Amino acid sequence: MTGAFPNRSEIESRQLSQLRDLLGALSATNDFYAPRLRQAELTSGPETITEFIARCPFTEKRECVADQLAHPPYGTNLTFPLETYTRFHQTSGSTGRPLRWLDTNESWSWMLGNWGEVYRAADVVPADRVYFAFSFGPFLGFWTAFESALRIGCLCLPGGGLSSVARLGQLLDQRATVLCCTPTYALHLAEVARREGIDLGKSAIRTIIVAGEPGGSLPAVRESLSKEWNGARIFDHHGMTEVGPVTYECPKQSGRLHVIESAYLAEIVNPETGTAVPRGDSGELILTTLGRKGSPLLRYRTGDLVRAAKAETCECGRSDLALDGGILSRVDDMVVVRGVNIYPGAVEQIIRDHGGVAEYQVEVLTHAAMTELEITAEPDSSQKDPDSFGKSLARAFENSLALRVPVNLVPPNSLPRFELKAQRWIRR
Repeated sequence: MTGAFPNRSEIESRQLSQLRDLLGALSATNDFYAPRLRQAELTSGPETITEFIARCPFTEKRECVADQLAHPPYGTNLTFPLETYTRFHQTSGSTGRPLRWLDTNESWSWMLGNWGEVYRAADVVPADRVYFAFSFGPFLGFWTAFESALRIGCLCLPGGGLSSVARLGQLLDQRATVLCCTPTYALHLAEVARREGIDLGKSAIRTIIVAGEPGGSLPAVRESLSKEWNGARIFDHHGMTEVGPVTYECPKQSGRLHVIESAYLAEIVNPETGTAVPRGDSGELILTTLGRKGSPLLRYRTGDLVRAAKAETCECGRSDLALDGGILSRVDDMVVVRGVNIYPGAVEQIIRDHGGVAEYQVEVLTHAAMTELEITAEPDSSQKDPDSFGKSLARAFENSLALRVPVNLVPPNSLPRFELKAQRWIRR
């Protein structure tokens, strides 16, 4: 290493070594990938990363789903005998049929190490008390975060199976210093605290690590969260059940995520052509899991839209791929309304910038090839003039998008609240 962090040459040299080791194992015993690698003439390993990218086809989620349907219950993407696998998780199913995913102890340990990188960047130390405000179901969520925090030596406080009021009571009573949850749920906890007369000014929370939604990298969401939680630092991160923990927020620049390139080979491509995009242009994030040998993915199309920072080396000194704005959106989330491209992140930014909204829903209406957008908003308790508030929010949309977007207001507690990924967009 030439400095505090590895440079690009050092990163890529290590990636190539890991990649060769991974492909060697898959070529021998993985029934899903072995035929693909033979066809791509990659069984002996590539000479360069460029060669691997040129020869290896993408892996798409639909292929994994089809494989599991054809070979139930887990499919053929297993490198080792079934009895060596010890962990089961599945995707949330928010974009289709859930995928089941198994891990060996080795692969699980690899993911815990990746979460360790997240914690190091967030300045989490053994003296911290970390509260996990989520239900411990089959979705990968913060399972790896919990066990990685145990590795560090933190006091880990699980909040599964509890109401929001009970969770607030626990994290205040036990003086939790770090909170792990989605951005939406952190906002909801603050809303519940106001309603129940719970003073978050007495909270010891200094850092909130968020994931599961793009909101953690949106300035308006971050500002709202920090304000609600007594000035706590908001630290974004993202991952997927299929690949594990992928990024952590840059310690020096909020709203920028670094890919853990010691664990992943990352590419950014044009979603339509599959070719690499220049730095600074947005494209789809493609990931190869270099250390999840038991249930790997090669050149996996994540569906996440990202944009690489133009500079190769970040202000923090890292050369790991930096994603400006975090996860911008999903490839299939964009809607075109009267010629205007609209992403969910842009809608949330407008709403959080405006303020006064406790919860919202977006309805996408398509009729005779015409697409329209409607907002259903639930004002928070600070709004005393609903008519004026609704008109003001509608003007905010018109000013930002140059579109008239109808805003319908509903009474308090009318809209659903979400603990995991918020599902606010409804398509009809």
